[in-house]
Amino acid sequence: MKKHFFTPWVLVCLRVFLGFLFFTAGMSKLVPGFPGLMGPVWLEASLAKYDLALFARFIAYSQILIGWLLLSRRFATLGAIMLLPMLLNILLITISQNWRGTPYVVSVFLLMNIWLLAADFHKLKFLISDDVTSLKPQQIVRQKPFDDKLVLLAFIPMFAGAAFGKTNVQLAVTFVVTGLFTGLLLPFLFQLFRTRKPGSEQIPNS
Repeated sequence: MKKHFFTPWVLVCLRVFLGFLFFTAGMSKLVPGFPGLMGPVWLEASLAKYDLALFARFIAYSQILIGWLLLSRRFATLGAIMLLPMLLNILLITISQNWRGTPYVVSVFLLMNIWLLAADFHKLKFLISDDVTSLKPQQIVRQKPFDDKLVLLAFIPMFAGAAFGKTNVQLAVTFVVTGLFTGLLLPFLFQLFRTRKPGSEQIPNS
C-alpha cells in the first residue's frame, strides 16, 4: 500500500496541482486578470479597509513563493513545509467566517500537503532526532547546482511582475513569463543539451 501511495507520478501530480493552485492564487491577487484557481482576488481591497493591505500583499507573495517552490520540484520539500501553516491559517479563517463548503475543500488540500510531507519523511526525520552527530560531517550535494540557480533566479522577474501588476499589466505578464521561462524551460533545454552532446563541455555548475 505504501508503495502505491508514494509512487513518483502520484507525488508529481500532487506537487504540480498544489504548486499551480497557489502560484496562480498569489498572482491573481496582484495582477488583474491573471488566471487563478483559488481566490479571493479581492483580498487586498477587502483588507485595505482595516489598514491591512500590506498584509494581503504578503499573503499573495507567500503564495507565489510556495507555489513556485512546489512547481520547481528541486525545492518541493521546502515548499511543502511552508505550505502547511499557510493551509492551516486558510482553514481556520474559512471556518471562522462560516464559508459554506470551503473548509472541506481546504481540508483536502491539507491532506495532500501532509501526503507530500509524509513522502519526504526521510528528509525531515532528522528534525525530531535527538542525535544529529552523523549529520554534521555531511555535505550538501546537488547534482545540478546550475539548474538550482536558474530556479532561484526566476523569483526576480516573477516578483517584479507581481509588483507591477496594479500599474502595468502587460509589463507584469512579461516579467512573469520571463520568470517561468528562466525557471522551467531553461533547465529543460540545458538538460536536453547535456544529453544530446555527452562529449561536449558541460554547462558550468558553479
